[in-house]
Amino acid sequence: MKRLSIIFASMTLALVAVGTVHARQDDIDINRLTGSLDQLANDPSLGGYAQAEQARARDAINRLAQASSRERAHDLYLAERRVDLAKAAAQLQDAQLKLTQLDREHDQILLDNSRRDVEMARRELERQRLQNQLAQEEAARLQQQGQEYSQAADQARAEAEQAKKLAAAQSKVANAARREAALAAQAAKAMRSQMQDGAPTETAPAPKKKTAKKHTDQP
Repeated sequence: MKRLSIIFASMTLALVAVGTVHARQDDIDINRLTGSLDQLANDPSLGGYAQAEQARARDAINRLAQASSRERAHDLYLAERRVDLAKAAAQLQDAQLKLTQLDREHDQILLDNSRRDVEMARRELERQRLQNQLAQEEAARLQQQGQEYSQAADQARAEAEQAKKLAAAQSKVANAARREAALAAQAAKAMRSQMQDGAPTETAPAPKKKTAKKHTDQP
């Protein structure tokens, strides 16, 4: 009987020891999962994401703490998966947010480049417009200058033609004067010759002779 009591006591101690081991194992798993979830929640980059998944993981850890030895393995598996899912969801949301920011930055860069291209095109168009305007003004100036040169040339030709006509008229006048002078000289010479060859001896016509000589000396 005493031996049975010893055996029973030993079995009881063994069961207590096994229960203690399981309890310690439960505490280790719960502490591990709780610490992992707390680390995620306190992460400055990821803690704000996947709030629903974090809440579900914490509920799974609480169920694990209250689970019986029969349900413990299943609840431990669920709790571990919930914690992993919370981490993965937080990382995914963080990556999606960063990707969205990158897309926005990329779109902003494209928009800035497009605006810069538009501004450059506008400035180039304005430069070409000013250049074309200057070219038109220069062409108009050259055309006006050409017209002025043409008018000056026409005026010079007209003045040259007028001078030519004046010179021709003066030449005609000079020729006529020379012919008239030559005729006058011939007439005077003929008169003197007549007067010398057939002049009468009377005294009365003497004044006329002087008058005729005075007339011949005038040219």
